[in-house]
Amino acid sequence: MEGEQLTEQETALYDRQIRVWGADAQRRLSKAHILVGGMMGTVAEFCKNIVLAGVGSVTLVDDRRVTEESLTANFLIPPDEKLYEGRSISEVCCDSLKDFNPMVHVSVEKGDLSSLSTEFFEKFDVVVVSCCSLSTKKAINEKCRKLLKHIAFYAVDCRDSCGEIFADLEKHSCTKKQADETVECYLQYPSFAEAIAVPWKSLPKRVSKLYFAMRVIERFQDSEARIPGETSLDDLPNVLKLRKELCEAQLLNESQIPDSLLQRLVCGNMEFPPVSAIIGGILGQEVIKAISCKGEPIKNFFYFDAVDGKGIIEDISILIQPLDQQSTKAKL
Repeated sequence: MEGEQLTEQETALYDRQIRVWGADAQRRLSKAHILVGGMMGTVAEFCKNIVLAGVGSVTLVDDRRVTEESLTANFLIPPDEKLYEGRSISEVCCDSLKDFNPMVHVSVEKGDLSSLSTEFFEKFDVVVVSCCSLSTKKAINEKCRKLLKHIAFYAVDCRDSCGEIFADLEKHSCTKKQADETVECYLQYPSFAEAIAVPWKSLPKRVSKLYFAMRVIERFQDSEARIPGETSLDDLPNVLKLRKELCEAQLLNESQIPDSLLQRLVCGNMEFPPVSAIIGGILGQEVIKAISCKGEPIKNFFYFDAVDGKGIIEDISILIQPLDQQSTKAKL
């Protein structure tokens, strides 16, 4: 990407945002290629944001057919059944995204995300996955890490009024404002598998309860061979039993994962559109920061719960990082 300049058309179209983050950041964005797997409502919000920001290309992967449930939070799907009947979610969303910014190349890749080869991911700068199993998250993250090229990996999940973002930027450098000067930061990220393998007993006592609850739901879905969204109230007794087993093994008090929170996650299979907008907006902001190398990005989990209205960053990597970079928390 180095040395390539913005065209006159790009400079005119993105004039306002160039004034905010500079021509170099916009140039990086215009050359970036994004792969998105799982077109949920939160991801639709994210795609809209990065397309408007002016990335180079966005490739969508989601072969599921459009259903009435798909319309709940995904505003990229038109309400007229004639426009989506018999088509995949990615195909319908692709058409809508093209209307937002004709200068961004939006396309569809058919097939199962987990079956794509490691070499396939090499042409992308950012990979975002949603609505996929625990094993798929791990596998895609590891495929990205096997390549010589550094690829930013994100996993996002939104259930009812709660949301989670995971980020793995591998080794990342960026600039940020500190007092009256600009300083350079160097960050090292663990993979998704490394992060969730950190023993719970070694984490600070005030780690978000959502972190633990999401791991329980993830493990339950994996053990039952379920995909996200395939749980119901009938599953709650087995989920509570799994929580008990995990807490005993991890030496964590069960009160850290309240019954009420697990019930919301088990039953809340539909996304809540206002929360999708918040999580999708945060994800878009983070991807722009990662591509432009301007501003310190999230490291490495972000949580939002509409019940208390708080956004929390959790750095779950204390066994991998030096002591001076141990788990930190910040409120947005």
